[in-house]
Amino acid sequence: MADTKREVERKYESDDSGLPDLTGVPGLESIVDRGVAHLDALYYDTADERLAASSLTLRRRTGGSDAGWHLKFPVAPGVRDEVHAPLSDTVPEGLARLVRSRVRHAELSPVVRLRSDRDLRHLLDGAGRLLAEISVDTVHAERLTGEGGTARWTEIEVELADDGDPAFLDKIDKRLRKAGVRPSKSPSKLARALAETAPPVKAHLIEESAPAPAIAPTAAPKRKHRTRPVGKPVTAGDHVLAYVRAQRDALVALDPAVRQGVPDSVHRMRVATRRLRSTFRSFRSVLDRRTTDPIGVDLKWLAAELGLERDQEVLAERLLSALDELPDTLVHGPVHDRLTTWAEAGHSGAHSEVTAILDSRRYLTLLDTLDTLLADPPLRKKAAGDPDKVLAKAVSKDLAKVAALVARARDLPPGHDRDVALHEARKKTKRTRYAAEAAGPALKAPAKDLVKSMKELQSLLGDHQDSIMARRTLRELSAVAHAAGESAFTYGLLHGHEERRAEIVEAALPETWTSVRKSTDF
Repeated sequence: MADTKREVERKYESDDSGLPDLTGVPGLESIVDRGVAHLDALYYDTADERLAASSLTLRRRTGGSDAGWHLKFPVAPGVRDEVHAPLSDTVPEGLARLVRSRVRHAELSPVVRLRSDRDLRHLLDGAGRLLAEISVDTVHAERLTGEGGTARWTEIEVELADDGDPAFLDKIDKRLRKAGVRPSKSPSKLARALAETAPPVKAHLIEESAPAPAIAPTAAPKRKHRTRPVGKPVTAGDHVLAYVRAQRDALVALDPAVRQGVPDSVHRMRVATRRLRSTFRSFRSVLDRRTTDPIGVDLKWLAAELGLERDQEVLAERLLSALDELPDTLVHGPVHDRLTTWAEAGHSGAHSEVTAILDSRRYLTLLDTLDTLLADPPLRKKAAGDPDKVLAKAVSKDLAKVAALVARARDLPPGHDRDVALHEARKKTKRTRYAAEAAGPALKAPAKDLVKSMKELQSLLGDHQDSIMARRTLRELSAVAHAAGESAFTYGLLHGHEERRAEIVEAALPETWTSVRKSTDF
């Protein structure tokens, strides 16, 4: 079973002169020599080093106090989350799954071997509590692939104790710098090893990779109006692709968090999925729908699968919160226990379904397809156009659809048809919000104001839809309770409360919509 810890550390260059004198560092009372440990680590990656490209490290290490497998995710400079698994001959399946969104179907194999002699010391406070570990590491790196070579260096590493105060690292940093020690230029040993053991670049490879002469091409490119895949957005296509790339990156980055059950990760992944699908639909004048429509089908499928867990979570929180607000005299029967059991059972089953989806061929193929789209985007003629005009027109069209749906819903009598119309308006509101987000860097204040207005409207309409789903769930639970011989009184009371919430939303809609229209320039 893998476990996770937060690692906060700093690395410094060393000239083999050993550890500078730390006497007098505020808060440091004693230094305990822990001896020299001999560490031997194999770092795993794909042949094209996909993990390294994402600043992830996966290693199998022997020696020292924490032998085993370690998978490290970057959190911030000098901060990583480390997932640990027991020592084994092959990559543990649990860790392999956490890197699957990066690796896909590629094989993981050793790419670098690092052997280190670690001269370790514990830094303690006056009560003998561990503040940090500091070590002088003599490292020998060997690249195991291609024509790579070897490298040697010495570095100083300071790792904060669990639950330690990061300010203590600042005090150590000040002393080390005063002694002439400077921070390492590489964020990790692996990054330095990859750089220093890289095979020499062949002369002919340099020639092949040199920029082409500035002459007109003899043949037209595969696709016209190609925009820059990276860098500052200029054209309409640049802006749309930048937004698509950000959401693709979010999907990949959130995958491990969803697998680990990190709070809110499912919701954030679902939002990224919906943003992608909405972008493809809103900007069909920029991206060819013959390519994006099939991707949209898979994105809709993924969002629905992710919703199984998220929707259950939202409903459970809503119903339990409403129940807690009732006085005890109005709670008849084991309503709380039944709601809690329903919520826990749904969460457990939904999470299992979601993790299975993330291992599916359809999901992994979707990620590959998004990569392909970004590498060779299906741009249309308007992609090369002025973003102020092209993007504004697309956003305006989405806003017009919202207006039509809101008007239709307001004209319908209360009931099923109005509920459906309001739900459709909510979906189009989210689509308009995401379109405005994508256009934000180009359209500035008007897009920002529209995003804010759409969030307000989305929240209102979302409360209405949540009320519909809550009432459906309450009717189902009430039937189960009644069949078990329990009172259905409280379920009916909660149902009436939800009806009233929906009525309040519908009454507030005209004023909210008027406010939205006044605050937008589209």
